[in-house]
Amino acid sequence: MEFSWGSSQESRRLLLSLLFLAAWKAGSGQVHYSVLEEAKHGTFVGRIAQDLGLELAELVPRLFRVASKGHGDLLEVNLQNGILFVNSRIDREELCGRSLECSIHLEVIVDRPLKVFHVEVEVKDINDNPPMFPGTQKNLFMAESRPIDSRVPLEGASDADIRANAMLTYTLSPNEYFSLEKPNDDERVKRLGLLLRKSLDREEAPEIFLVLTATDGGKPELTGTVQLFIKVLDANDNAPAFDRTLYAVKLPENTPNGTLVMKLNASDLDEGSNADIIYSFSTDILPNVESKFHIDPITGEIMVKGYIDFEESKSYEILVEGIDKGQPPLSGHCTVMVEVEDTNDNVPVMEFKSLSLPIREDAPLGTVIALVSVYDLDSGANGQLTCTLSPHVPFKLVSTFKNYYSLVLDSALDRESVANYALVVTARDGGSPSLSTTASMYVEVADVNDNAPAFAQPEYTVFVRENNPPGCHIFTVSARDADAQENALVSYSLVERRVGERALSSYVSVHAESGKVYALQPLDHEELELLQFQVSARDAGVPPLGSNVTLQVFVLDENDNAPALLPRPFRVALYTGEISTTRTLDEADSARQRLLVLVKDHGEPALTATATVLLSLVESGQAPKASSRVLAGAAGAEAALVDVNVYLIVAICAVSSLLVLTLLLYTALRCSAPPTEGACGPGKPTLVCSSAVGSWSYSQQRRQRVCSGEGPPKTDLMAFSPSVPDSRDREDLQPATGESLSKCLCMQFSLLFK
Repeated sequence: MEFSWGSSQESRRLLLSLLFLAAWKAGSGQVHYSVLEEAKHGTFVGRIAQDLGLELAELVPRLFRVASKGHGDLLEVNLQNGILFVNSRIDREELCGRSLECSIHLEVIVDRPLKVFHVEVEVKDINDNPPMFPGTQKNLFMAESRPIDSRVPLEGASDADIRANAMLTYTLSPNEYFSLEKPNDDERVKRLGLLLRKSLDREEAPEIFLVLTATDGGKPELTGTVQLFIKVLDANDNAPAFDRTLYAVKLPENTPNGTLVMKLNASDLDEGSNADIIYSFSTDILPNVESKFHIDPITGEIMVKGYIDFEESKSYEILVEGIDKGQPPLSGHCTVMVEVEDTNDNVPVMEFKSLSLPIREDAPLGTVIALVSVYDLDSGANGQLTCTLSPHVPFKLVSTFKNYYSLVLDSALDRESVANYALVVTARDGGSPSLSTTASMYVEVADVNDNAPAFAQPEYTVFVRENNPPGCHIFTVSARDADAQENALVSYSLVERRVGERALSSYVSVHAESGKVYALQPLDHEELELLQFQVSARDAGVPPLGSNVTLQVFVLDENDNAPALLPRPFRVALYTGEISTTRTLDEADSARQRLLVLVKDHGEPALTATATVLLSLVESGQAPKASSRVLAGAAGAEAALVDVNVYLIVAICAVSSLLVLTLLLYTALRCSAPPTEGACGPGKPTLVCSSAVGSWSYSQQRRQRVCSGEGPPKTDLMAFSPSVPDSRDREDLQPATGESLSKCLCMQFSLLFK
C-alpha cells in the first residue's frame, strides 16, 4: 500500500509561488543566473562581464570585484574571460534550509567610474538528501482488546530537499493486522497513522514487526525506513482521549520563562489506576521543542522554559501523549501547534562599504562615494526599513536595491571651505515603537589645485641705502595658497627684464623657497635711483597656478662723493686768479659746474677769502639772455675797453705830473685832518665769456682797498668780477641752436672775505 504526500491545496500553493517568482525575476531588472547545488568546482554559471555590458580589457583596470554577503567565496569570476564559475561546494540546504527560494546575492563593483551591479544566482535543488525518520526503530504497545479501526499515530519522515525532491510517499511492509492511514486535509498537520484492521491476539501474536518506508519524488528516488516493533498487551480496555486532536495557540516572542502556554485535558473511561493519566511529550518530539517547553505530568499544563525567538523559529509542533496507569498502560495523543508572534525586538543593522574615499573636491555631482546595506531580522512592518542622512551636507542617499543605498554627491564641494564631513546615517524600522540605529562616516575631501598663490598687497615699496654689501637681504615677499600639500607649496622667482644694458638678475635675486630678496651688487644712487621689478609666486600643483607682485626699490643717497675744489677741465692762476679751461669742452661734461676759489694773502697771520663760481655750459653761438640792466653795463664795459689804450697814455702823464702835488697835499691833510675810516664793498658782477681754450678776458678791473686805522692804505687783493645775471635774470635765458660744439661759460662770482 502507498500514497503521495501532499494535497491539492499544497500543489496550488506551490504553483502560485513559482508564478510569483517568475514575475518577480522578470520585473526586477537585475541579472539572474541559476546553478545546481553540489556543482563541481569550475562549473560555468554565466558570462557576467558580457551580461553587465563590460569589456574584458577593462575588468582589471577598473578593479572588477565581486562581494557576496555571508556566502564567502562560493562563486568567483575569471578576469581573463569574464565568466562566473563555481569556486567551492554549494549546499542549498545549508544556505537556505527548507525555504522554497534560495539565491546568492552578489554585488559586482567596478571603479572609474564607480558602478555597482546586483546579480542574483538561484541555487537549484537536487535530490541529494534521503528521507529521514526520527529514529531507526519505533516501539509501540497495544492491548489485545484494542478495537478495530482504532488509529495509532506515527511520526513521518523529513526530507531536507524541496518541492518534488521532498514529496514523500510511504509504504508499509505487508501484514494482516495494520494498514497505513493517509494524513487528513489540515495543512498544518501532516501525520501518519496505523489503522488496526484485525483484532489482536496476544497469545497468537505477542509481537509484530513492520517496516515503514518513505520514498521521495526525486530522480533518482531516495528512500528512508524505520522499524515498527508492536508489543501486544493484555486488558485495560479504554485508552485516554483528549478533547481535540489538534490545538492551536499563539505566543509572542520573548515570552518569559514559566508563562503558561495552555492546559491540556484528557479523559479515560476506566476506573481506578486505569483512569489516572500521566502527560508527557512524545518520544518523537524534536529537540528544539523539548528545549523550549515543559509539560506538567499531572496537570497537563504546557509552560515556557526557554527563550522564544521569532527569528529562530516561527512555530513549534508539540506532540503530547496521555498514558494511563493501567496494566498494560494505554495512551492517547494530541498535537499542540504554537505559532510565535513577532515583536519589534531587533534593531536595524547597518554596514558601510567605502569605495571612493577621499573624494576630490571637483568630483561631478552623482559620484558614488559608498554603499550602505541595512537589514532587520524582524518581519512585516517591524522589518521594513528607511534610511535617512544627517541634514545640511552635500550628499544624499539613493536606494539602489532592496535595503541597499548608495551615498552620492548632491552638491559641489570646496575643500577650502570644508575639508571633511561627519555624516550620520540613521536606519529606522516600521515597528511600534520603532527601533533605529545610527552609524557615523567621515568623508574627507581631497584637494585640487584651484587656488593661485596670493600676495597681501599688489605692490611693495622698499628703501635701500646705496653702497650696500653684495648679497645683502633687502626684503621678503610672502604669498599664501589656500590649497593643501603640494598644491600649496609656493616657489618664488624673478620676472626677468632688462635694466638699461644689463639683466635684472644681475642686480637682485629671490630665494625660491623663503621669498627673500637679495641685492647681488652694491647699488649706486647716482647711477640708479629706482629699481622696479616683479616677483612671481607659483605653486607645485598640476597644472601650476601663479601670481605676481611689484617691488619698487628706492636707492637712498649717501654722502659718498667728496667735493672738488677745481674739477677738470678748469684751472686757476696762482697769482692772477685767472680761471681758464684745460681742454676742449664736449657734451660729456656736466652742464652745470660749481667751483670754489680760495684767496690768501701773505700777512702774519695770513687772511683768506673764498668765492663760489657757478658755471653753466651752453652751446657755442648761444648767448645767455640777461636783463636790460646787465646788458647796459656790459655795453659800457666794451666801450671802455676800446678807449683804454688812448686814455692810458694820458693817464700816465697826468699821474706823473700830479704825483708830487698829491704827495704834498696828502702830507698837509694828514697833519691837519683827523683820520677817517675806509669803506670796502663788493664789485658789481659783469658777464664774461671765453674762447674754446685759453685765458679769461675781463671787462672790469677793480682794486679792493683794505682800510686800517693805522698806517697808509695798501692794496691787498685784485679780483675779477664777471657780470652775470642773478637768479631772477637767469630765468629769462633761452637756449639757441648752433652747429659748433664749443661752449660759452657763464660765471657768477661771490667773493667772501674773511
